[in-house]
Amino acid sequence: MSTDRAYSLSLALPDWAAALEDTPRRCAGDLDRMRFVIDLARRNVETGSGGPFGAAIFSRPDGRLLALGVNSVLRLKSSLLHAEMHAILRAQARLGRHGLRAPDVPEYELFASCEPCAMCLGGILWSGVRRLVCAAPSASARAIGFDEGPVDAASYDYLVGAGIEVVRSVLAEEATAVIQRYAALGGTIYNG
Repeated sequence: MSTDRAYSLSLALPDWAAALEDTPRRCAGDLDRMRFVIDLARRNVETGSGGPFGAAIFSRPDGRLLALGVNSVLRLKSSLLHAEMHAILRAQARLGRHGLRAPDVPEYELFASCEPCAMCLGGILWSGVRRLVCAAPSASARAIGFDEGPVDAASYDYLVGAGIEVVRSVLAEEATAVIQRYAALGGTIYNG
């Protein structure tokens, strides 16, 4: 007799976020895409559906939204569901493939409301995205008690060496304000 059990991981978005992902959307450039992602983080905090982080994957050539993610660690009870990982998992599920880099698909880019933690940087490396754009510095998350793991300049150099363009500090102050708001509201620091 087999003792294996089938387990599943929910990738469900909060209702408000699912409605955003289901609406066809194009964002014109880096600032519009980052404003969208920061708004995801803000709404996640204000609705109480998760931590102060948002992410989205866009088609690089035309700015079409493929998938979004919001921090869902507490809501879905999985330490894997940081906003970046949530967006990557949802994008791969939508495309029905394990990677986002292939000759028959456009280049994809990931926008994140905060510089990624160590886990998310690894996920980004293997995801197939060709560009990472970040808002708040990881120091903003650390300042309220989050442990981002072993992330340093070499981590980003590695991504660049693997062919992933990295852009940091896009609308950093706005994204940092969301993280600070989460702390002011007494948000749970779930890995500190």
